Amino acid sequence: MTFHYPTTTQARDELPTLLDDAHVGRVITVSRKSERYAVVDAARLLNKLMEVRPARAVVVAEGGGWAALLPGLPVHGDGDTFDAAITDLMDALREYAEDWNERLFGVPNHKDNWDVVEIVELANDDQLKAWLLPPVAQNR
Repeated sequence: MTFHYPTTTQARDELPTLLDDAHVGRVITVSRKSERYAVVDAARLLNKLMEVRPARAVVVAEGGGWAALLPGLPVHGDGDTFDAAITDLMDALREYAEDWNERLFGVPNHKDNWDVVEIVELANDDQLKAWLLPPVAQNR
């Protein structure tokens, strides 16, 4: 069995097996020239990233409405209600992820946010909301 593919050609030729092995949790790598890439099941990656990179969202009542932000990230949301502020924050995160992938990925003060962008890109709305808010806050 091969779990470490020395060439992209070999990986491509064995793609179904490679993906099956990644799906069950095997460590899979593909080499290309002097670089090595990991192939990881998206759900497994998302769960681990959410575990090791908590959102630490801050949501506060402000001026008759609500404001939500992630400290250290250039995103925020606001709304008349708590839920509206969270939805606005989620929209802002999705826009940030799009901008990051298009042009911010190499900018010094943004490049280390790749983990947040991975979470945003891999999560559906329910998963993203669960990452942003602890279970107690979700019952507001």
